[in-house]
Formats: sequence, structure tokens, C-alpha cells
Amino acid sequence: MIKYEAEKLDIAVVGAGHAGLEAAFAGARMGCKTALFTLTNDLVGNMPCNPSIGGTGKGHLVFEIDALGGEMGRAANEVMLQSRMLNASKGPAVRSLRMQADRVRYRDYMKKIAENTENLILKQSEVVSVETDENGVTGVTTSFGAFYPAKCVIISTGTSLGGRIIVGEEAYSSGPDNTLPANRLTECLQNLGIKLVRFKTGTPPRIHADSIDYSQLERQDGDAEPIMFGSYPRRENLLPCYIAYTNAETHRIIRDNLSRSPLFSGVIHGTGPRYCPSIEDKVVRFADKERHQIFVEPMGLDTKEVYLQGLSSSLPEEVQLQLVHSIKGLENAVFMRTAYAIEYDCCDPLQLTNTLEFRDINGLFGAGQFNGSSGYEEAAAQGLIAGINAALKVKGKEPFSLSRSESYIGTLIDDLVTKGTNEPYRMMTSRSEYRLLLRQDNAETRLLPKGYELGLISEERYNDFLETEKALASLIETLEHESIKGCEALDDLLEERGYERTGCGMVKAELLRRPNVYLNDILSLCGQLGKYDPSLVYRAETEIKYSGYIKRQLAEVERFAKLEEKRLPQNIDYTSIRGLRIEAAQKLQKLRPESIGRASRISGVSPADISVLLIYLAQGGNR
Repeated sequence: MIKYEAEKLDIAVVGAGHAGLEAAFAGARMGCKTALFTLTNDLVGNMPCNPSIGGTGKGHLVFEIDALGGEMGRAANEVMLQSRMLNASKGPAVRSLRMQADRVRYRDYMKKIAENTENLILKQSEVVSVETDENGVTGVTTSFGAFYPAKCVIISTGTSLGGRIIVGEEAYSSGPDNTLPANRLTECLQNLGIKLVRFKTGTPPRIHADSIDYSQLERQDGDAEPIMFGSYPRRENLLPCYIAYTNAETHRIIRDNLSRSPLFSGVIHGTGPRYCPSIEDKVVRFADKERHQIFVEPMGLDTKEVYLQGLSSSLPEEVQLQLVHSIKGLENAVFMRTAYAIEYDCCDPLQLTNTLEFRDINGLFGAGQFNGSSGYEEAAAQGLIAGINAALKVKGKEPFSLSRSESYIGTLIDDLVTKGTNEPYRMMTSRSEYRLLLRQDNAETRLLPKGYELGLISEERYNDFLETEKALASLIETLEHESIKGCEALDDLLEERGYERTGCGMVKAELLRRPNVYLNDILSLCGQLGKYDPSLVYRAETEIKYSGYIKRQLAEVERFAKLEEKRLPQNIDYTSIRGLRIEAAQKLQKLRPESIGRASRISGVSPADISVLLIYLAQGGNR
């Protein structure tokens, strides 16, 4: 094969899944000539697992991606089948939007955007090596011998890198959905000194809609007033979902066939996701549970395929048929796709900085499942940050990063590059210590100005945002300073909500701070119900009701910010600092955290070690 030099690029993105797309869009929209390489143009933006966007914790990421100028939220809105707010009965910090999406239309939408984005070239070609010299990356080479010179390279290979599909006793080299695997790139990355690990994920069977007895299932409709990702016009729900349940017979079938499960027989070597286990793993780990929920979800308007969320499995096909047919309503289910497990190669994220660039290879970035995460939303968030930083590097500008206190994206990346992960990392609201500050509803307030500064948010959208923020501030100001006069209607409301009649007036905000009293109650008393946009009402209500808690969290942020601001020189020899424990010195020497705050989050670094570092810095670094 003759090798030749192809067109010069600013950024080469390897892999066109959710991470690769956001990386390529960001790079191209920031003015860099970008190529997006994919094994097949027909699966750009593919959803190899569940046909949905968002979910607990993940919905927060999508709102943040959208606020920074990413594409995932907008795409989900466009192809929405159903919108549901999870945890709606709980506090605002843990409410998360989840959208059932049309899988094929999502893919088509993303491919169309990729084909029509200025500065972006979509290329069907397998990248087999990343080329480097003493200064860092120089470009990528494809299986056809083409060398594309590039200033930055972003690896976002998803589950295709060294992919291996496993069903029962059958195992073969493959990417997701029986696509081509990317095998040759693994050896190249290892030769570059990158530490790779082996992870595993899986997907459930897909069955024919006409073979389901829906009368035996619980219907699950979307919200009456669907919420969108970001500030976009509301769309209507198009299809319902359903809920089925496993039973004692299902569990017996699984237990009787555990010896044939690759998960328990030793065939699978990769580590799977703890928070999305296969059905056989759930039956073993939760032996006391009599049943498990199965969400029966449509995969699109123009397909009969239905997704059985909760039935991920790698059991043999005939066993899968038995266990599905044991479930009420699925007795006659016809398989269209068999469930499978997939093992793949990914990097140890401790090798990355908070910009997602490799510490030891200038210009090489990682994003998505290649960084050890799990899920479309986590992938897209990392792709966006990697794309932004690659573009900034090309332009010779300062890198961009987000802190834990200002975003879930910052939390996700900080967790990966500081703590690492020994299993596919999944975002959850519990991972953030600042979750009351990092709500879905204020994602634009927190991040949209940053997206605008980066050039990823249009002038029109930014001006609309400023008007919304002004309206919110005005409404809150009004509620904090205006009073409702004492009247019978006010006393009736108080009595209805469990309070004593007072005959007195009160400040609107003080009334709102009472449990079980809502802003629409106050607006109704004042004859203003319907005057404000519902999202504005929700924001103002949340800010006022939780103002005390929010102030306390802001004080915490300020306190920890002082640690984040204390920079650690990159040339410190930690092994020479007296008083630092050997384990801490070794971890710090290897990871070289940028700040005291980041050092404090490294596993194996104790508060006592941080005290030693603070004294070391205070003494001018001469201990």
C-alpha cells in the first residue's frame, strides 16, 4: 500500500458517536478546519443502546451542553417521542429530564448537521494510527494509507476500540450493532505509552411491537406539559412507554443458566457498569427481590422495534427467549435483535488533564467512553470540552475548564482525571456536592455567557438570554419587596395549606417560603396567574424557596475556591517534601494536580498531606 499525504487539518476527531460529534462541532464552529472520521457514515450519532437522552443526573449534563452551544439537547428536542421529568415529586436539585427519542431520526439529524457545518468534513475511513514527533501529535493515518496532518487529535472511539461482542458461548470481534471494530488503533495507542483498560457494557433485546400484549402492561405517558432541553419551543408527546416486570419464573430461568452466562463463566474480562447491570447480575446481586422493572420503550415512529430497558444480558439467545417469554405481556414476543455484551478498550483517565488533553502527549485529547465513562450524555459533555480545548490550542489561546462548583460537566471531568475509575463512570446527582446550585433550570445562567465568549452561542440567543435574566431578577425583586394585603382569600389559602388565619398581610417572598405555598398561588391572589412564562415562575419560586440553602452552598464554594486558587507548580518534586506520606508523594508525582483543591480529591492523599503541602507553599516551596 502506498502512503500519501492528504489534506491538512487543524483538528482530527476519531469516532462519530456522541463525543466525536460534539467535539467536531465545537472545533469547526470555533473556526478550525476539522475532520470527523467514522467507520461508517451510516451510523453517525448512532444510539447502540437505549433510545433516549437524559435521565437522572444525565439530564443536567444535556442542559449544560446546550447552554455551552452543543447540539445534543437540540437534537433530542427535534426527535422527541416522549418527555418526562424524573424525580418530579422531589426537590429541584435532583429533578432530571429524560426524553424518549426516535433513534433513526436522531441519527439522521446529527448526520445532516455534520454535513452542513462549515469547516467540518465527514470522512468514512478507519484511523489506524496517531502520528507523533518529539513535540506531540502530527496527524493521523488511515487504513488506506492517507496521512492527514493535524495540530490536534481527539480520540472518541466509543465501544469500537478493540470491540468484542459476546452472546452466551459465542464471541467475536465487532463494534456495537455488529459494526466494524477498530482493532489496529489499540496497538498504536499502547506504543505511544497510553495505558489502556478493558471495560464492558451491554444492551437488551429489541422485540416487535405487534408481538406485545400491551393490555398486560402498565402504561407510562409523558408529562402533560413537556419540558424541552434548553429554551426552545415546546413539542408534544407522540408515543407512550410501558412497564413490565420480571417474576419468579424469569429469575429461575436465569439462575438455572448462570453456568452459560459469560459474565459468570469467565468469558467476559472487562469491568461492567455498576449502576446499569445486566439482568442476570441483578438477579444474583439482589436475590431477595421478587421482581425487577422492565421499561418497554418505542425506538421510533417508523419502526416496530421496541427496546426492553432493564433486560441487558449476555445469556445465550435461546435463554433470552425463555426469560422474555416468561414476562407477563411478552409471552409471544418476537425478537428483532438479540441482547449482547460488548468489551472494549479505553484509556485510564488519570493520564488526562482537566482539559482532556493527555499529560504526556501534546495535542492528543480523549473524550467519551474512551475516557472510561458510560452513557451518551457523559460522552457528549466530554466531547464538547475536548473540542473547545483543541480549538483553543490551535488558536494559541488559554485552555477552558469548568469547576465542580459551576457545573456537572466540571464534576464529571474532575472525577475522571483526579480520581480515575475502575468501572464505566456514570453521572448521578449524588456525585455533586453542589447540586442545589447546579440545577437544570439555571444551566443557562451558569454557562451560557461562557458559551457566548467561546463563539458557540449566537448573538440572538445571547440577547434573548439577557432579557430572560433581567425578567427573572425583576420578578424576584418584586416578590422580595411587595406585600399582599390581609384579606379573606389570603386567609383561606393559609388555612387550606395547614396554617392559621391571621387577617394580616405579608411580603410575597415570605409567604412563598412557607412549605406547600407556591408562586402560582400568590399570582392567583394578585390576579396575575398566567402573566409570566412557566419556566420563569419555576425559577423564581426555586430561588426564593431555597435561598437559605443556596447561600450556604455559595459560602462553601467560596471557602473551597481558596484551595482551588492555590496553584501547585508543575516542577515540584513531591518525593523530596518532608512530612508527605510515601503514597501521597507517589500519587502527586504521577498526577501533578494543578491546584491544592484538585490534590485534595486524589485518592490516597489525606487532609494531613494537604496541610503539609500548604505549609510547603507558605514557606516558598523550600522544605
